[in-house]
Amino acid sequence: MTRVAAIDCGTNSIRLLIADAQADGTLAEVDRRIQIVRLGQGVDRAGILAPEALSRTLVAAREYAQLCDQAGVSAVRFVATSATRDARNRDEFVDGVRSALGVVPEVVDGATEAQLAFSGATAGLSDHQSPFLVVDLGGGSTELVLGHAGQVDAAQSADIGSVRLTERHLGTDPPTPAECSAASADVDLALDQAADVVPLAQTRTLVGVAGSITTIAAHVLRLPAYQRDRIHGAVIPIAATVAACQDMLGLTAQQRTALPYLHPGRVDVIGAGALIWMRVLQRVAADSGVSVCVTSEHDILDGIASSLADR
Repeated sequence: MTRVAAIDCGTNSIRLLIADAQADGTLAEVDRRIQIVRLGQGVDRAGILAPEALSRTLVAAREYAQLCDQAGVSAVRFVATSATRDARNRDEFVDGVRSALGVVPEVVDGATEAQLAFSGATAGLSDHQSPFLVVDLGGGSTELVLGHAGQVDAAQSADIGSVRLTERHLGTDPPTPAECSAASADVDLALDQAADVVPLAQTRTLVGVAGSITTIAAHVLRLPAYQRDRIHGAVIPIAATVAACQDMLGLTAQQRTALPYLHPGRVDVIGAGALIWMRVLQRVAADSGVSVCVTSEHDILDGIASSLADR
């Protein structure tokens, strides 16, 4: 048995998974953490990581380093995605993480991000029909990955994410119809481009992962708190999810803050996340005929941990 740690540093959050790699290749979760650090603050506009965002992220990285030491972790893999690969000053981030954790962070491309997300999301979905379309909706980008268990057939990383679209279009509380229309145009264009690479019509099981999608699932279910065990594996009609997305998009920040399952760090960007997810659901349903979505709490973080176990 080997104890491993996976760290996923995205545009909005930095997450940690400590797990024991079993002899049969499965993972036994030891600890799972998330901090909203908004590393991608302003990256879409300025093209650099803001000093305050970088500072927040490195503080979290040092905290994760202590947790790894305390847990007796023997191998760490740190993966950084959209915000970091878009930033001209990513070397500052790389140097800071190396100093904090003693490992060099991997600034992965969209294809690698898609493969890791697909691996993590589809593990344990043997009861569902393939091909799977995994949608990983992040703060800076959204990955659409089609494949069978353990095998990616086609993938596309699109520069549409909850933080990016909020900063670009949704400045009013709640967003105006004109703002929503502009954001939807961005999403639809990205989906048109993705559909040239990923044959959406082949989808038999649609799997949604990451914080915006799991939060929307909690909104559909009207949970009394964020409950991973209720969200993971939930099979929800697309029509109900679209309605929940529309509802979330129309709420004020004050109303969203009162939702017991919404992380405070997502209050200002969940509207954009809901808009993106709604347009993805409508497009995939129209192209493939699928009528439900499976929500998974397993995602790129689990894929990173599995890659360490495989090594």
